[in-house]
Amino acid sequence: MTRANFTSFQESTREDWALIMDHLPDTQNMVADNALHLLRLLASDHGGFPVTRLEHSLQTATRAQRDGRDDEYVVCALLHDIGDTLAPYNHPYIASTMVKPFASEANHFMVAQHGIFQGYYFWHHIGLDRNAREAFRDSPHFEYTEEFCAKYDSPAFDPDYRSEPLVRSFFADRRRPQ
Repeated sequence: MTRANFTSFQESTREDWALIMDHLPDTQNMVADNALHLLRLLASDHGGFPVTRLEHSLQTATRAQRDGRDDEYVVCALLHDIGDTLAPYNHPYIASTMVKPFASEANHFMVAQHGIFQGYYFWHHIGLDRNAREAFRDSPHFEYTEEFCAKYDSPAFDPDYRSEPLVRSFFADRRRPQ
């Protein structure tokens, strides 16, 4: 594989970047497999919850799919907690960064803020402000995110719920302009 020849960006050339940009589609094609790998990591951790983190993610996405949500929404639902084992305290930002180039503004906001919105259901049990989501009340995506948590994320801890196998083509060449 041909590689660029610089040791710092300051030394890079137009030719180096042309080469790198030629490889970008190959790198992008690995995203789905990498996302699936990260999802598999969730299968080994339940974190004390009634189901594994993977099963929670599958249940969330399956509930959205069965409710008629589009593929983008379903994939966002599937990936919303993908960062749980990497950074539990800021996992929504890992997921939202992953989906940002591919997701609508509403879905990106939903993934980025779901942790705070989900806190409404349990933060008062752990000494936090369950109404922290009110800081986003003026957002055009407040009710959208509130609904995601109420209908799909919050009830997705049922050991008896049967989720669907999901994902792949979402990440292939669907990047939205920034």
